[in-house]
Amino acid sequence: MKNIGFIGTGIMGKPMAKNLQDAGYTLYFSEHFEPAPAELLGEKGFACPTPAAVAEAAEVIITMVPDTPQVEDVLFSDIGIAKGLAAGKVVVDMSSISPMATKEFAQKVEALGAWYVDAPVSGGEVGAKAGTLSIMAGGRDDIFEQVKPLLEVMGQNITLVGGNGDGQTCKVANQIIVALNIEAVGEALLFASKAGANPAKIREALMGGFASSKILEVHGERMVKGTFDPGFRIQLHQKDLNLALTGARELQLNLPNTATAQELFNTCAALDGSGWDHSAMIKALEHMSNHSIRD
Repeated sequence: MKNIGFIGTGIMGKPMAKNLQDAGYTLYFSEHFEPAPAELLGEKGFACPTPAAVAEAAEVIITMVPDTPQVEDVLFSDIGIAKGLAAGKVVVDMSSISPMATKEFAQKVEALGAWYVDAPVSGGEVGAKAGTLSIMAGGRDDIFEQVKPLLEVMGQNITLVGGNGDGQTCKVANQIIVALNIEAVGEALLFASKAGANPAKIREALMGGFASSKILEVHGERMVKGTFDPGFRIQLHQKDLNLALTGARELQLNLPNTATAQELFNTCAALDGSGWDHSAMIKALEHMSNHSIRD
């Protein structure tokens, strides 16, 4: 499998695609939505007019787009991947989308004789560039093993969680944990600052104890410095929490803290911060408290 289709070269997808190229794979990009990044074209990168053309050229087609409707469109529109699939080809969706829709997409793809793996990621832009993403996969064991060498180029912690849709379920769970950790770090630093302590020193001290976490390390520093360029945009985390809360209603679950985190993101959106990094949740807390930890 040396010919790989890659659709979705945004903040996450572009460095993921580059890592595949650096590992020796030839990539095919669709220009149905926007031009392929010029730096990815050349000896190991080729532009195709449509997702269907990408699927015809590649053995494995990776998608990395924002949400469920975009995945459905890329797969099943009149120029979609499904039009170019043949028996034995594999679609690997690395977007973060609805688990239930994922199961439907997998059934449709497999009805064409191809295979489907859902493999959403965690680790943000930093992990995408470094090739250290956590990857949560759903699909058949043998098909997972077939595409695992590709996943190992883009990530380190790679787990087959279960069947189709289970990877997406794991990603939703991941996003619940991440959101609540961001909220916890934000509240802690806000409390410390309002009490008169230096939030940067508080973060430094907490990094050596049981409260230490990747969120405190990376996003705590963003909060202290006020560097909220994405990263992972708030509007995308809102989408993921909406998947969690919609699923919770269907399962008759109560996720009260997830709902609170979503409301904080909604406050950021009301402050024109939909495009901020999700660590900027602290700005909602600061707004409600009329206190900034950076003043």
